[in-house]
Amino acid sequence: MAITTNLLAASKTVKLHGVSFLSSFLSRPNYFLARPLPKSMTLRVQTSCYPETSLKAVSPEPEPSSVSDGVGIIRFLKGKTYLITGAVGFLAKVLTEKLLRAGPETRKIFLLIKSKDQESANKRLYDEIISSDLFNHLKQIHGSSYEAFMKSKLIPILGDIGEDNLGIGSDIAAKISGEVDVVISCAGRTTFDDRYDLALNVNALGPGRLLNFAKNCKKLKLFLHFSTAYVTGKKEGTILETPLCLGENITSDLNIEHELKIASEAGRKLQGSGEIKKLKELGIQRAQHYGWENTYTFTKAMGESLIQTMREDVPVVIIRPSIIESSYKEPFPGWIQGIRMSDPVILAYGKGQITGLWGDSQSLADIVPVDMVVSATIAAMAKHGCGFSELKVYNVTSSHANPLRVGELMDLAYQHLCDFPLTVINLERMKFHSSLESFTSSVFNIIAKQERETKNEGGETTLSFKGRRILDYFVSLARTYEPYTFFQARFDDTNTRSLIQELSMEEREMFEFDIKSIDWEHYIVNVHLPGLKREICKEKSS
Repeated sequence: MAITTNLLAASKTVKLHGVSFLSSFLSRPNYFLARPLPKSMTLRVQTSCYPETSLKAVSPEPEPSSVSDGVGIIRFLKGKTYLITGAVGFLAKVLTEKLLRAGPETRKIFLLIKSKDQESANKRLYDEIISSDLFNHLKQIHGSSYEAFMKSKLIPILGDIGEDNLGIGSDIAAKISGEVDVVISCAGRTTFDDRYDLALNVNALGPGRLLNFAKNCKKLKLFLHFSTAYVTGKKEGTILETPLCLGENITSDLNIEHELKIASEAGRKLQGSGEIKKLKELGIQRAQHYGWENTYTFTKAMGESLIQTMREDVPVVIIRPSIIESSYKEPFPGWIQGIRMSDPVILAYGKGQITGLWGDSQSLADIVPVDMVVSATIAAMAKHGCGFSELKVYNVTSSHANPLRVGELMDLAYQHLCDFPLTVINLERMKFHSSLESFTSSVFNIIAKQERETKNEGGETTLSFKGRRILDYFVSLARTYEPYTFFQARFDDTNTRSLIQELSMEEREMFEFDIKSIDWEHYIVNVHLPGLKREICKEKSS
C-alpha cells in the first residue's frame, strides 16, 4: 500500500527555529514500547546524507544444486517465462530483481509498461530498472555483460491494464501468449482517495482484463494477483485468508456494473470545475456505504471478486500484503522507492511539522518488508504453479506473527530522529490525539507559532494562505490514515505459516519470509529510516 503525497513540497514552507536537542533515547523512559529496548544497543553516528546502513548486496545465493527438496523453488524457476504488469512499480521491481538473481536460468520476463510509445517504454526500462541501484548485485555478478544479460531477459511491452486486451497489439499478444508460464498482476492505482472512475477501471476491471489475457496463454501454469490485506473492509477480530465472493463474504447488494454506471454518469455531469475533487469524494462515499475504508481497498476488493467469478479452471494465487515498506535484507537493507504509508507522518514529525497523531498508540501498525513479500510470492508460485485448478490466498502480514504497535513505531522513530535529526528542533515524543479536533488544533498552533516567529510578531494570528494549505494537508492525511491508526484486527496467516514449514532449509535461507524473525527495533532504527533518508536525498538530487 502507498499513498501519493506532496509532503516534500509542502515541508519546504515550514521551518522551526529551536535549540538543538540531541539527547540519547536511552536516557528517557519508554512511553509506548511493548518491548523494552536492550541496554546493549549501540547507536551509529550519521555524518552525511547517506547513513552507514550497509548498501552491500547480500552474499551470493547458494548453488541451486544444493536445494533438493522442499517446495522445489529453484527447479520451478528454471526456464520459466513471466508477464508482469505494473513493471516499474516498487513491488514489481523487487520481484523482478529476485527472479533474475535466484533464477538466473529464467527464460524471459515480459514487463508491461504504460508509456506513450515503444521508444519511451524502452527508455523507462533502461532508466527505471536496468540503471536502478536495486540491481547492483546483478551488476556485480555479470560485470561488463550486465546490460546484455538484462536486455536478453527483460522485454518491455507497451500496454495498459486499463484498456481492452491490455492495449497490446495482436501480433505481440500472440507471441506473449505462446510463451508465458506465469502471469503476475502487480499494476494498480494506490492512492487511497483516488477518483472513483479511474480506480474502478484499473483496480476493479484491470485484473479481469489480465485474467482474460491469461486464459489465452497456452503454457499458463499460474495467475498470481497482488491485492492488499485490507481488502476485506471494516472487520474486527481475526481476518481469514479466504477468497472474496459476492453474496458470501461480500454483500450481494454490491453490483460492479452499477458502480461503473454511477461513476460514468458522475463523470459526465461533473465535467469542468471541481470534477476531480467530486469524483474522489464519490469514491470514498461509495466505499464507506458498503463497509470499506477508502476507494483503494474497495476497488481492490471488486478486482478480487471478479477474479473469483471469472477464473473458471485457471489456477490462481492471491497475495495480500499489509503495509509494504523497505527491504529488510535483500538485495540490500533499506531499499525503497518513493515515500510510502507510514513515512509522511514520520517525516513530518521529524521536521517539527506535527507533534502528534490522531490515533491509538496501542493500535497495530501492520508493516512488512518488501523482500519478504517477494520471497513469499515466489514460494507460493512454485508450490501452486503446477497447473491444478485452485484459488489460494496468502496474507503476508505481521499483526499475528510479530505485532508492532503504532506507539512502538513512533517511539522507534523518535529514537532514530533524536540521534540523527532531520532539522534542528527540540523533538518530543509523539502525542496521540483521541479526536480529529484535538489533532487539528495542535497542528494549527504549530503553524501559527512558526508564522509569528517568521514575521517576528507576537499575539494570536490567523493562518496565511500557505499555512491554511499546510493545515488542510495534515487534516486530510489524518482522515485518510484514521482506519489504520485505530486498527485493532489481526490478519490470520495460517497459509503463509504452513508454506514456510514446507520449505527446505536451503529454501528458507534463499527465500526468507518468516515475519517472526523481524527485529523491529533494528529494522525501523537501523534499516528503514536510514533507507528512507537515502530515498529523500535521491529525490532531491534528481
